[in-house]
Amino acid sequence: MKANIGIKQENISKIVEILTKVLADEFILYTKTKRAHWNVEGPDFYNKHIFFEQQYDAIDEIVDTVAERIRSLGHYTPATLKDFLALTHLTEELQEKNDSNGFIKELLLDHESIIIYLRENINLIANDLQDAGTSDFITGLVENHEKMAWMLRAHLN
Repeated sequence: MKANIGIKQENISKIVEILTKVLADEFILYTKTKRAHWNVEGPDFYNKHIFFEQQYDAIDEIVDTVAERIRSLGHYTPATLKDFLALTHLTEELQEKNDSNGFIKELLLDHESIIIYLRENINLIANDLQDAGTSDFITGLVENHEKMAWMLRAHLN
């Protein structure tokens, strides 16, 4: 059923297109953070194991809220790995070493990439597509990712 919420359907479709890419990015980032949690090695294993767990828990909540935002706009969400890989701006490939610094550098780049994509769409969604709610929603996502990026950055020398 189409959402009758005062936004043109063509605008809703464009907003959902942006949000599905955000959802894909978030899911890939969640998966990569889980990988870091499972596979981190080194003398700081336990602390980083717990740290990555906190990060993937936060991202898991974000994944759910993005999917629910898409549904609240009257659309279905992509929900397969194949869909997410086709939509994401991120890569699954691990470019760094399999240690805490390697994972942190990799995840930090992904958070920053997501922040940039979100920031590029805040005004577009609010002004051009006339959806202050989704614009506010992704502004909140920017704040969440900025905090997680800061936490990652703080671990680097």
